[in-house]
Amino acid sequence: MFMHITDRLHSKKWGIFHHYLYNIQNDPLFSNNQNAGQTDWQSCTEALNIQRLAKTLHEIGAGYYFITVMQGRKYMIAENTSYRSIVGDEIADECLSRRDLIEELYQELHQYDIDLYLYFTGDGPYKDEAIGTLFGFTEPRQNITMDFVQKWSEVLKDYAVRYGGKIKGWWLDGMYHQAFGYSPELMHPYYRAIKEGNPEGIVAFNDGVKPYCYRHYPQEEFTSGEQVDLSVIPKARFQDGAQTHILLPIGSESRDIGATWAGGGLHYTKEQLCDYAEKVISAGGVVTFDCKLNRDGSFDDAQVEVLRYIGSRLK
Repeated sequence: MFMHITDRLHSKKWGIFHHYLYNIQNDPLFSNNQNAGQTDWQSCTEALNIQRLAKTLHEIGAGYYFITVMQGRKYMIAENTSYRSIVGDEIADECLSRRDLIEELYQELHQYDIDLYLYFTGDGPYKDEAIGTLFGFTEPRQNITMDFVQKWSEVLKDYAVRYGGKIKGWWLDGMYHQAFGYSPELMHPYYRAIKEGNPEGIVAFNDGVKPYCYRHYPQEEFTSGEQVDLSVIPKARFQDGAQTHILLPIGSESRDIGATWAGGGLHYTKEQLCDYAEKVISAGGVVTFDCKLNRDGSFDDAQVEVLRYIGSRLK
């Protein structure tokens, strides 16, 4: 019997994170696109083989799975009536997936006892200026207002209430205090929206990469834990009362130096990654690996080999 709200996450030990986005899976510049070319969003989402995705997660031994609902742009992975009411039917028909990827993911993952978590942002569709303006936040992304937060948290609430307990938790990105001006008061509407959908759903608010684990919002249940290398190892299960959690990219495909989000290949050896995971878990933490997701739902072969090795070691 679970006694703490994060006991379920803690018991799962490790999982996978995927960036599923218009500007990755649907962009010919990224190998994730698999030479499919740039299509409309509906054609892109139709190409995703969720059965294949879920089976791979099961085979490598992942206990849970994170996927992006959106990031930066107007495209989202399921219908949302609150979003539609603000942007209008014409735009919504273009950028809201007719296929309900969230529900389909839940149904497939549930068969394998793999928990589903969702990623959402605190800056909305800012890269699409016209849409961002409707919500009230665009470049240069400064001075978050409660008006924006109220509109954008209603979009989150729409998802949270619709899926309820099917979603075990949320990782909220871009909750930056210094860059955007987020305060506990401005983060609270998101937290409240999630709890209306699932009182047992756990939440993390991300204030960016730091050389330690931290609790950003006073009531968040697990740490965002965004890292870019293997240097941060938690000292205990809880950080200021929040379950310690690490999110780490493992890919090497990038125009940047170092590990890259959503990229294929490997920036680390399997021994390095397994050793790091074992240290985090032994300390009471949980570790999530960000890796590559192809347009058709397949994974990077080299990453699968390493993740399967890690899964077998962490059983």
